[in-house]
Amino acid sequence: MSDVVELSSELIRRHSVTPDDAGCQQVLATRLAQWGFQCEHLRFGDTDNLWATHGTGSPVLVLLGHTDVVPPGPLSAWTSDPFVPTVRDGVLYGRGTADMKCSVAACTIALERFVDAHPDHPGTVALLVTSDEEGPAHDGVKKVAELFRERGQRIDWCITGEPSSKEALGDLLRVGRRGTLTGTLQVHGVQGHVAYPHKALNPIHKALPALDELAARQWDDGYETFPPTSLQISNINAGTGASNVIPGELQVVFNLRFNPSWTAERLEREIEGIFRKHGLEYSIQWLRGGEPFYTPEGHLRATARAVLGEFAGLPPEESTAGGTSDARFIAPLGAECIEVGPVNASIHKVDENIRMADLEALPGLYQKLIERLMLTVRPAL
Repeated sequence: MSDVVELSSELIRRHSVTPDDAGCQQVLATRLAQWGFQCEHLRFGDTDNLWATHGTGSPVLVLLGHTDVVPPGPLSAWTSDPFVPTVRDGVLYGRGTADMKCSVAACTIALERFVDAHPDHPGTVALLVTSDEEGPAHDGVKKVAELFRERGQRIDWCITGEPSSKEALGDLLRVGRRGTLTGTLQVHGVQGHVAYPHKALNPIHKALPALDELAARQWDDGYETFPPTSLQISNINAGTGASNVIPGELQVVFNLRFNPSWTAERLEREIEGIFRKHGLEYSIQWLRGGEPFYTPEGHLRATARAVLGEFAGLPPEESTAGGTSDARFIAPLGAECIEVGPVNASIHKVDENIRMADLEALPGLYQKLIERLMLTVRPAL
């Protein structure tokens, strides 16, 4: 069994459902320490974070990932136990294979190989992993980034190993992400009997025109390589369980994925203006999941394009689509951020998987990225 398959399997066996790391980071730290990495365990709340560095000074290149996974759901739906790594027909199955324990294993091995080949390399290479990416993400990379800001920790480049490829490993280079904003709206009415609507105030009826305006609105036409901002209503809840009672409250949950045409603050003002225009009595809780970020043309993006083009045989698609990632917390530190990882077709699904050929290739891909970045740039003084 190769190093990357062995390490990936060791991580997959651990039931690290967010935010439980289940000892994954200690496995990584033990390995990296043997190669001279300085390993710092940063625990915030119930979340474990590992910051492992080798070298000094700039440039600083960080490989970013997470050891937590989403719950597997009913075990009976899986062809094999999700926490028992299983190979069938050249494919490795298990929870976290694609998202993203195999990438974490590959990044770890790539760093080991890099420092073995270049023990006196310029600058700093690092691995940052958290156990709170799939959850609320309050005590993971967000908290680590706050600590870095206090310390004055510089990061020049960040490569996140999230599953970004579409059909074949290396066919897509993620160069940015949209922001995410969630609103939990409470519309206040007056409960009453459905036969006497004049003695009640139905919050559902009151809210519908405003919700229709939100759902139908075209927020923008996109921004450079970003798709248009979108709003999706994900949950509506009201009622007492009885068909003859007008409810006194309506709860609506909605999410926006927005491009740099907007900030979370501007969207909040715009949306609350719509609620006021329609005369709603309401309260709302906002959750700012992260602002959009974008890596313009530069050394990181050009290097990644060249490496992926050599690897895949064609230049990669360069995209800002998809959800979000922990890179949203690193980018505001001034870092250029990209995402390169496995095919994402099976993430969060039953029988999540990665092709063995892709897994075997991942460490070499990351190592080549590290070498091109670190060995072709003179460290800043």
